[in-house]
Amino acid sequence: MTVACLESLTFGLGHLVRAADLLGERLLLLTRDPAYYAHELDRLPAGALDVVVTDTFDVDGVAGLLGRDPGLRGLISSTDTWTLAGAALAGRLGLPGLEPAVLRLTRDKAAVRDRLYGAGLTRARAFESTEADREARGPLLKEVGLPLVLKDTAGTGSQNVWLVRDEGELDAALAQASGRELKGRLFAEPYFSGPVYSAETLTWDGSTRLLGVSSRLMSPEPRFREEITAFPVAFPGPLRTSLEGWLDRVLAAIGYTDRFAHVEFVLTTDGPEVVEVNPRIGGALVGEGLCRALGVNVYEAMVEAALGRRPRLMDASLPGGPAVAFVLGYPAAPGVFTGVAGLDRLADMPGTPAWYPVKRVGDPIEHLGDSRGYAGIVYAEAETAELATHRAVAAAGALRVLTDPFPEAGRAAPGG
Repeated sequence: MTVACLESLTFGLGHLVRAADLLGERLLLLTRDPAYYAHELDRLPAGALDVVVTDTFDVDGVAGLLGRDPGLRGLISSTDTWTLAGAALAGRLGLPGLEPAVLRLTRDKAAVRDRLYGAGLTRARAFESTEADREARGPLLKEVGLPLVLKDTAGTGSQNVWLVRDEGELDAALAQASGRELKGRLFAEPYFSGPVYSAETLTWDGSTRLLGVSSRLMSPEPRFREEITAFPVAFPGPLRTSLEGWLDRVLAAIGYTDRFAHVEFVLTTDGPEVVEVNPRIGGALVGEGLCRALGVNVYEAMVEAALGRRPRLMDASLPGGPAVAFVLGYPAAPGVFTGVAGLDRLADMPGTPAWYPVKRVGDPIEHLGDSRGYAGIVYAEAETAELATHRAVAAAGALRVLTDPFPEAGRAAPGG
């Protein structure tokens, strides 16, 4: 029997293969580029899964390919980029899945905010403007006020997000946005001040279990670059209980009845405020961290949900494990990625630190203001998330992500 995976997050494929095996299923990875998963595939035994290279944006083509597999029983789509394609495929092939309308809603940040506002779960509506220029200035200031955030309704990885603290920054942000190709539409919302977290949840039949909360340490304003994550954050009991109830209401308000969710929120002086709701397990090393810190392979729940079964993780006692933290490794300057210096030092540092590569030597790194710019991740663990953070930061400080300047115009690129 087969469970198909429409692309995947960079890390976690090994856990997913082992989960499918345990449940008696064969994993089929559909991908445009298997090299994207080289770190995971290189660590799996030969033949551990089936890999088919195809245009994963071609819904008709993928539907035809999967339709020829008589043993197909489920489909996993765990990335923002392929969320809607996955929903369309599940519907067309009659496989278990969330209502496509719910997934479309989660991919529209402005619509989510308005839905939450209607349910009394946020203090502000989204403000959309059809003009990404100075003509939008007056209405934005009147309706939203300062500080505010301008962003893409369908953006990912902190791309196309602008913090606006004064009218000069608003003019600059609108000018930049007018020259960008957005994945959705431009909208504005208030800037909610406070520490950022992400809740890692599992929902089934409308009931939500909070698996834990990850810290999200960001770059200084005005960037929104993710830099350090730790799990699980040790909230006092009453606050954790309150957060779990709030998350249950948030997900119910948008009709999210089943599967993992990765809910980013700001903890303000007036309580939590949603940043965005992602209909998937967390990216980077969040899934890895969940497996280690909870003491279970959480990807079994992903496979069970794809098969239409209640995940055992909803009710399971969790044995627990070490707390984890990771630091995203960015170079000091844009350029062609040439490697990482200092990896040999990790063996002598506490927390069993490890480097998880994302970029390959020769890859261009152009954007350092968002998550497109990191070349890999430094992971460490300890007894608490706080101590794991200290260890991961110390390990990351021993490394240098190296780049060479881009070739001058008119000269051949490396390898060209």
